[in-house]
Amino acid sequence: MTSLAISNATAELWRYPLPGVTGGSGITEVDVIAVELEASNGETGLGFSYVLGGGGETVAAAAGGMIDKFVRGQPQIPPAELWRQLSGSLNRLGRGTGYIAIAAIDVAAWDLWAKCFGITLAEALGGVPKPVRVYGSGGFGPAQDPDSAVEQAKAYADQGCGAVKLRFAGNAADIDRLKAVSEALPSDVAFMGDANEKCDLVTAQWLANACADYNLLWLEEPLPAQDISGYEALAAQSPIALATGEHHQGLVELAPFLNAKCCAVVQPDLAMIGGITEAMRVATVAGHFGVGVAPHFLPALFVHLAAAAPTVIWLEHFPLLEPLFENPVDLDKNGNISPPDLPGHGLSWADGARNEYFVE
Repeated sequence: MTSLAISNATAELWRYPLPGVTGGSGITEVDVIAVELEASNGETGLGFSYVLGGGGETVAAAAGGMIDKFVRGQPQIPPAELWRQLSGSLNRLGRGTGYIAIAAIDVAAWDLWAKCFGITLAEALGGVPKPVRVYGSGGFGPAQDPDSAVEQAKAYADQGCGAVKLRFAGNAADIDRLKAVSEALPSDVAFMGDANEKCDLVTAQWLANACADYNLLWLEEPLPAQDISGYEALAAQSPIALATGEHHQGLVELAPFLNAKCCAVVQPDLAMIGGITEAMRVATVAGHFGVGVAPHFLPALFVHLAAAAPTVIWLEHFPLLEPLFENPVDLDKNGNISPPDLPGHGLSWADGARNEYFVE
C-alpha cells in the first residue's frame, strides 16, 4: 500500500433514545460517539463508541482532542500502533473517558485500514471469516414474568439460537422464571443467567447453587465488577461457571480475574475495553488461561474478532444500536452470524441517522 495520510477526521455526539427501558441496567438512551476518518485516497472509515445513560459530551470532546493531536493530517499507521499512541497519551488522566473515546477512533482506524487493503476486518485482524454461534439475550428483564420470558426464549429458539440468557434480580422469582423457560424449550437449547452486579456474596452463592439444577452454562456478573475477592470466594464454591468483564476497562482490569482463575468467560465491551485492538489483546491473553470470550453485544462487529481469535466462543444477540446501521448482518437459519463479504467491518450508518440524532 502506498503511503497515505488521514486527510480529514471528525468526532460527533449522537443521542439515541431507546424504545423503552432496556436490559438488566434499565437504560433508556445511548450517547453514541461517531467517528469518521478519511484517507488521502478518498477511502473512509466508520467508528463508534457509546455511553449508556449519559455523559457522552465528555467522551466526544476527548475523542475530538485526540483526533486533533494524533490523527488528522498525520500519516496513516497500523491501528494497533495508533491505539498505543492514543492510550499512552492518557498519562495521568487514567483510562475512564479516554478508553471510551479511543474505542471510537480505533474502530474507524481498523475499518479504514481494512478498506485500504480491500479486505474484511476479519482478515485484517489475521483471521478467516466464518460463522459464529449466537445466544439470544435481548428482550429479557430482571422483573419479567415467566410467561413473557418463555415467549421470548421460544422466539430465539425458533431462530436457531443454541442458547438464551435470562436476567436475574437475585431473588426467588429468578428461579421461577428459569424453571418455566427450561420446561418450555428443547433440551438442546442452553441457558445463561445475568445478574448485572445485583448480588452480594451470600446471595450470589445461593443463586449459583439454585441455577446449578438447570445446568447453566454460566452465571454472569453475580457481583460488582471490581470485587475480585468476592469472585475468588464465589468461584471456589460455585457449582457453575462465572462470567464477567463488560464493565472492565482494558486488559489491566481483567488481568487479576484471569490470574485468580475466578471466571471461565470474559465479556469485553467495545467501549469500556477500549476498542477492537484491546479486545483482541484480551482474547489472546484469555487463551493463555483457558478462558472463553463472549463479547458484550454488537455481534455484527465482534464476528470479525471471532474470526481471528478462537477463544471467542459465543456472540450475544442484544439489539441496541442496530437500528442505527444500514442492514447489519443478522442470524442465519442455524442461529449463527457471519461477517459480510465487504471491505472493512461492513457497517454503515442508516440513512438519516445523523440528522435525527446529532447533538450540537
